[in-house]
Amino acid sequence: MNFKDLREFILYLEERGELRRVNAPVSWDLEISEITDRMVKSGGPALLFENVTGYDVPLVIGLFASPKRMAWALGVEDLDELAGRIQGLLSMMQGPPEGLVNRLRTLGQLVHLGSFQPKTISRAPCQDLVIEGDEIDLFKYPVLRCWPLDGGRYITLPLVITKDPRTGVQNYGTYRLQVFDRNTTGLHWQTHKVGASHYRAGSEMGLDRLEVAVALGGDPATIWTGSAPLPPGIDEMAVAGFIREEGVEMVKAKTCDLLVPAHAEIVLEGYVILGEEREEGPFGDHTGYYSMEDRYPVFHVTTITQRRNPIYPAIIVGRPPMEDYYMGKVTERIFLPAVQAVIPEVVDINMPAEGIFHNLVIVSLKKEYPGQARKVIYGLWGLGLMSLAKTIVAVDHFVDVNNVSEVAWRVANNIDPSRDVFFANGPLDDLDIATATPKFGSKMGIDATEKMVEEGRRQEWPPEIVMSRQVKDQVDARWSEYGFDGQLDSSRPDPDR
Repeated sequence: MNFKDLREFILYLEERGELRRVNAPVSWDLEISEITDRMVKSGGPALLFENVTGYDVPLVIGLFASPKRMAWALGVEDLDELAGRIQGLLSMMQGPPEGLVNRLRTLGQLVHLGSFQPKTISRAPCQDLVIEGDEIDLFKYPVLRCWPLDGGRYITLPLVITKDPRTGVQNYGTYRLQVFDRNTTGLHWQTHKVGASHYRAGSEMGLDRLEVAVALGGDPATIWTGSAPLPPGIDEMAVAGFIREEGVEMVKAKTCDLLVPAHAEIVLEGYVILGEEREEGPFGDHTGYYSMEDRYPVFHVTTITQRRNPIYPAIIVGRPPMEDYYMGKVTERIFLPAVQAVIPEVVDINMPAEGIFHNLVIVSLKKEYPGQARKVIYGLWGLGLMSLAKTIVAVDHFVDVNNVSEVAWRVANNIDPSRDVFFANGPLDDLDIATATPKFGSKMGIDATEKMVEEGRRQEWPPEIVMSRQVKDQVDARWSEYGFDGQLDSSRPDPDR
């Protein structure tokens, strides 16, 4: 399952009843947001609005707003398939292979991985039309105003492309763009994002400007990689190629020294002037609250290239669960093997929708010695953007981290607050609304594992109430004999766990 571009994915979803075309006239001003919010929260299909009032450009939204569609976007039926491939790759890369057969197998896998690298081509659909000068007008596209207090209209699903001025390595990030006028936007890259690092590096080097390109649309794996928290220097397009099992085709931008996805629908080319900032916001954000006005760089659009009859892709964020939640769950699932490679006692991780990724992380671990839960929590705080996690809850390996009711029960029972709740100070997400000092503040660890005597217990941990397997099997076998219809759930844990 591999999609060359956005259009192939739209048709694939439509054939499976996962996309609905809307022919009725709808407004870009709040109406599409309200329709989409209802559809996402009810588990409905993606939407292709073919008659946005005042526009002849259709708008597609909700492409990733379910586990099924998100898996299809990345070419699999289940995200665990992709996690398994990544686990295999990590295993291959850990230490030198022993024996001739293993060496050859590893070499073959590395050669195969090389085939996933981006491929540069000379002619591309994203450059069918070139728009320059006075013809540039961002308001020719159905850019959304998403929520009533938004400061303007926002491009919400961009792939923002910059180049590290120190190394020349490109980065791709999903940073919203508030459209100020026909050819300028705000560029909301937050402090901890790689694009912001490129901006700071350019300033330190005394550069006047930084080239920027923004791709709208493309194949779904490429769109998703902009949201993935990859380490600096890791090529998102190589990751997209690994996911697709085929290299992403790229083309040189018309007016700047950047490569852009060849099958994007629309590409904005331009620059930011280092030191030039403008107030951006408010914006109804994925926290469920508005992020208020703040100063961010200004993106000057000098050229637009596009396909003939382009499709404009969008997303809305807000009170969870929204589409970005499903995009984030992919990150959680496929990067779990990478976390386990560094912290091997980790069994599973859940970032529930209510925690909006950086507010709550639940982790289960195979505990073997006192203090191990704290070791895991501090270890997670040391892993890339996991450093922004405000609350991390650790539970035992037999706890289902995806069952929030069970987790709440374990936490409420298992913690002695003075012993098991602890605090640290460090970086916080730019969008954190509670901290008194922006981007820095306290974070909390909660050790909800069963405690050992060495951790301060004066007696053995009490046994959990569970029925014996023998009795459960007996009742299962006689259920219909009792005169009951159907079969009630008997999946409660067994005494041997």
